[in-house]
Amino acid sequence: MQADETGGPGRVVTAESLLDAAVQAFLQAEFNIVQPILQRLRHEFGVPDIGPAAVRHDTLLAALAARVGNWPDVLRQCPDFDLVEADTGIVHALAVMALRELAQEGRHTDARTAAVVIVLWAYLLDEEDPDDFRALLTERRGEPVPDAVWEQALAQLRGRVGELLRALDVRAGRDVLSAWSTAWEAECEGGAVFFAGLPTDAGPDALTTLGEAAGYLVRNGRGAELLTAYEARHPDSMPADLPGHDACAVPLARALAGRGRDLARADKWSEALADLDAAVWLGHTLRNDERAAVLQAGKNVGRSRTGRDYSPRVRIAGLERAHSLLPQDTSLADELTAELVAEGKRVERSDPRESRSRFARALAVTPTHPEARAGLDSHLTADLEKAIKGAHAGDALLVDEVRGLLARDPECMPARLWLENHHAERAVTAAAHGRTDEARGAVREMFRYDGPEGSPSEGLVDDRLVGILVTAARNTRIEDARAGLERRVRLLHTAASVPSRTLSHVREDLNEALLHLAEHLEDAASPSDVIELFLRDLMRTGASARFDQIVEAAYRNRARARETAGDPGGALRDRTCAERVGAGLPAQGHLFGPASVRPPRRDADTGQDTLF
Repeated sequence: MQADETGGPGRVVTAESLLDAAVQAFLQAEFNIVQPILQRLRHEFGVPDIGPAAVRHDTLLAALAARVGNWPDVLRQCPDFDLVEADTGIVHALAVMALRELAQEGRHTDARTAAVVIVLWAYLLDEEDPDDFRALLTERRGEPVPDAVWEQALAQLRGRVGELLRALDVRAGRDVLSAWSTAWEAECEGGAVFFAGLPTDAGPDALTTLGEAAGYLVRNGRGAELLTAYEARHPDSMPADLPGHDACAVPLARALAGRGRDLARADKWSEALADLDAAVWLGHTLRNDERAAVLQAGKNVGRSRTGRDYSPRVRIAGLERAHSLLPQDTSLADELTAELVAEGKRVERSDPRESRSRFARALAVTPTHPEARAGLDSHLTADLEKAIKGAHAGDALLVDEVRGLLARDPECMPARLWLENHHAERAVTAAAHGRTDEARGAVREMFRYDGPEGSPSEGLVDDRLVGILVTAARNTRIEDARAGLERRVRLLHTAASVPSRTLSHVREDLNEALLHLAEHLEDAASPSDVIELFLRDLMRTGASARFDQIVEAAYRNRARARETAGDPGGALRDRTCAERVGAGLPAQGHLFGPASVRPPRRDADTGQDTLF
C-alpha cells in the first residue's frame, strides 16, 4: 500500500521512515504524535534490536521518559551503544534534560544521572564528533557559530556541568579521586567518549578508572590533591602493595616527586627526601630539578640555619636516603662518611655496638677511609682481648677480619693470640673426630702466629699437637658425663697415635681415661656398653687390673641376662670371654678355640684382637 507516515498516499512506509518521522516530531516538539508513530513502527516492523535503528529507537525512548521526569525509565532505557549511531538532536535534548535533573535542589539525585550527564555532554562538546554538535547548532541558527562565541559557549557549558557535579560530590563526601567532577574533567580532556552502558551501581570509576583519574590530576598540576586523597585512603600502603592499584604508581610517583621538590624549596629536608625516595621506589626517574632538590636536602638535612638543633641521627638518616638516590655523587658519599665516623667516635664508649655499626657503614660507603678503618680496628682489638679472656659476648668473630687486622698491624698481639687459639681449637676438633692430618695442619697454622720463622719440623708439629690434645683432654668440661669422658678418650687416643717424645706419659693418661669411662659405664650404662669399649682395643688386657675386672664383670652380667632371656649359647660365649679376660689368653689362643689346660700368666699376651 502506498502511504505517507500518517497514512495518506505517498512513499512506501519503512521502519526507517517511521523512525525518522518520530525523531523529527520530537525535535519539532510534536510530542503527541511521537508515541503513535513508534507504536506503528513496533506493530508493523517489530522493535529494532540491532544496528543503528536500535540505538536511535532506545535513545528516543530515553528522551521521552526524561521529558516527563521518569528518570528510572531513562536510566533503564540507556542502552549499550555508541553515541555516534544516535541522532545528535535527540542526544542534545536528553543531555539538556539530564543537566536540569542534576541541577534540582532539595531532593536526592540518582548517581547514575551524573554518569549520563558526563557521557552525553562530553560527547556533544567533543569537536571530533562526526555528527558535529556545532553543525547542528549552525543548522538551527541558519548561520555559522563564530569561533569566539563557540569557545565561550564551550567554556560556560563545561563550567556549568563541573559546578553541578562538584555540588553532588560535596553532598556525597567524595574525595578528588572518586569525584564526579574529576571524571568529567578527565573525560573532557581525553577526547571522544564511547558509552558502553551504565552498570547498576554506576560511580565515577565506571567512566574513569582510578589510574586515569590520578593521571589527570597530576597532568593538571593537582598532584598534592591526589596525594592527600590517596594517603587518606591508604595511610600505610603504596600502590605496589594493593591489588589493582598498579596503574596509580606512575602518577603517584610523579606527584611525590613534585611534592618532594616543593618541600625542599620550603626547607623541609627530611620530608622532601622521603617523598623523592618513595617516588624512585615507585619507578620514577629523577629529573634535573629533582636531583638538585636531593643534593640541597642532603646538604642541609639535620641542620638549621642558626646551627642549632643539629641532630646526628636525623642527618645520617637523611644522608643515607640522599646517597641511595644519587649513589654516584661523591659529595654526598663524603658527607655521609664524615657524619658516620663522627657519630661512631661520639658513642664509642657509651654504645660500642652502635659505634661499631657506624664505622662499618662508613667503610661500606668509603672503603679506604682511614678513620673509619681505625675505629673499626679498635673495636675488633677490644673484642679479641675479651675473647682471649673468655669474656666476649658479642657476635662471633670472623677469621678473615682478624687476619686483616693482623695484616694492617703485624704487632697486634691480641690478633696473634686469638688466631693461635682459633687454630688450636681447630686442631682439637679435628683430632676429636679422628682427622689427625687436619689437626696437624691446624698446628702448622698456629706456628705462623707463635713459633720460629719458617716451616716447623714434623717433630715440632707433633710435639705441639700432643701437648694441645693432652691439655684439651684434661680441661674437658661437658654436662653429659659420658660424652665428656668419651671426648677425653678420643683426644688422648689420637695423641697416643702421634709420634712424640711424651708418648709414654700420654699412654698413662689414656689408660686412666679409659678406666674412668669404664667405671662410668659400669654404673650408668649396660654391660654391652662396657664390652664395646673393651672391644675397641684401646687398652690391652693386663694393663689395668681394675679395667679387666670391670670387663670380666660385664661379660658375666650379660651372660646371666642372656640365660634369663633363653639364649644359653650367648650366655656360654660370654662366660668363656669372662674367664679368658680374667685369666689372660694363651699365645695365639682363639676365643672359641680349645681351652688351655693350665691358666696362663697374668702378664702373658692375651690375644685381645681375637675377641673381635
